[in-house]
Amino acid sequence: MSYQLSAVVADAELLREQTAELDHAVLGELRQDFALLPVTPQLIEELTGELPDFRVDPPDAGRPFHLVLAPALTDVLAGWSQRGPLGYLEAEFFGGLGYQSAVLWLGGTVSWGPRFDGTLEAPRAQWPINAALVELGVEPGTWIDPFAELGLHLERNTDGWLAHGRRRLSADYWDDLAEQWESQESGK
Repeated sequence: MSYQLSAVVADAELLREQTAELDHAVLGELRQDFALLPVTPQLIEELTGELPDFRVDPPDAGRPFHLVLAPALTDVLAGWSQRGPLGYLEAEFFGGLGYQSAVLWLGGTVSWGPRFDGTLEAPRAQWPINAALVELGVEPGTWIDPFAELGLHLERNTDGWLAHGRRRLSADYWDDLAEQWESQESGK
């Protein structure tokens, strides 16, 4: 099974304010009043006036993202961070192999990262996305880690998050469906 993520995550209100006038911005609602903005080529072009660039070689610690974070894009994200912290999160897995990367901005500058992990052998709390989410203010809860606590496991790729946002689903929607199914199954 594969998983792919390329998104900005921040306080939902911050992202709503910053993307209200954008044609290609679709927000996915997460738990704890966070939202996810899937990063698509169309969004990047709308934000920067430039086409996105992607690395052909795999990400590593020196170049942690598949998406080249060009100055025009990082300037936009840094500007948004004047209103509060936000992060760019990237992950890609297939058959247990892959990577996670994350970077955060606050007050117009990079405040944390970028961090990269291509093995995920460290404890979950040290994985780049989990560590970044803690820095963003995600609180511990009943889920295994901050990634699941927000609901980042609910969609498998950018298209899934776009559909999630367009349908205005919440992360709790999936929990409600699971509870309904369990209730139906236990009643049989």
